[in-house]
Amino acid sequence: MKVMTVIGARPQFIKACMLSKLFHNDSKIKEILVHTGQHYDSNMSDIFFKQLQMPKPNYHLGVGSDSHGKQTGKMLIEIENIILTEKPDIVLVYGDTNSTLAGSLAASKLNIPIAHVEAGLRSFNKKMPEELNRLLTDHLSTWLFCPTKEAIKNLKCEGIEKGVYLTGDIMYDATLHYRDIALNHSDILSQLKLSPGDYYLATIHRAENTDNPNKLQALLMALGELDKSVVLPLHPRTKNKIEFWNLKKFLSPSNIKVVEPLDYFDMLALESTAEIILTDSGGVQKEAYMLEVPCITLRDETEWTETVQAGWNTLVNSLDYNTILKSVSDVRVPSTHPSLFGDGETAKKIYNILLTYKS
Repeated sequence: MKVMTVIGARPQFIKACMLSKLFHNDSKIKEILVHTGQHYDSNMSDIFFKQLQMPKPNYHLGVGSDSHGKQTGKMLIEIENIILTEKPDIVLVYGDTNSTLAGSLAASKLNIPIAHVEAGLRSFNKKMPEELNRLLTDHLSTWLFCPTKEAIKNLKCEGIEKGVYLTGDIMYDATLHYRDIALNHSDILSQLKLSPGDYYLATIHRAENTDNPNKLQALLMALGELDKSVVLPLHPRTKNKIEFWNLKKFLSPSNIKVVEPLDYFDMLALESTAEIILTDSGGVQKEAYMLEVPCITLRDETEWTETVQAGWNTLVNSLDYNTILKSVSDVRVPSTHPSLFGDGETAKKIYNILLTYKS
């Protein structure tokens, strides 16, 4: 069996590594790894392959940054050519990025069955590019591997019941596998002169926050007024927008520690020992929950509603910095931590299901 895996962004590298390990230990499966280059900064791309011990991609498209239409179009053209060359039995995609959509569209046009890992998630906000990517990919897929029961409910409401599997979340596999390795190998806390539990970690990258100067300013103002050090790994898009909107002065408060995008081990170490995580990232929200760290989500909605219901995640409108400050001061660690994301064996479940496919 030949499986073509399409990935392009940091969270996808983390998810894909667990399944790729199984593929590469099985002589009956050949994986063709396609990296679109959606994340092109070395700290958001190359270093992940090294740390996760993933094989080098068979194809690196190097599409880089662009508008959604142009970026997706470039990927679509290249992925279609690769499919025609490699003739895979299955195209495997992860999550909700433009890489996910491009891989799914190219495969569906050529009648190649699609396996979607992390299917069924919904924010119910179609202004989000990621929401459109999720919807379209799910409706094109043959196998829909759902991380939670809520994801299965969402698909059922859209009339999708065939090929749907509750597998748990593959990122939980990776978090369990790499957490202690990261804490033992990373020296990021000593580099930044931080003590465990005595700092906040913040990430900002979504267009809904970075493309609105008022929102971005409010977010940065709030970080600067928090009562502890705030580590802010600066995403390339956010950095460019801060410069474009002339907001650099809001990074000047002494408690804000701006760093370059971090490798996986450094990020996982910081997530593990932060007092609170503030983020607009779906992946970071989820990692916060898996690591039992309270999270404040800087958005009006989330695809991970279960984490909010469990009391570990709080949604905050990022346009009002006073609300952000109050949300941080109001955080209380819940007394219970429900098992929302499976048992850490998601990769094996997906692998075994795909093994039964006969073209």
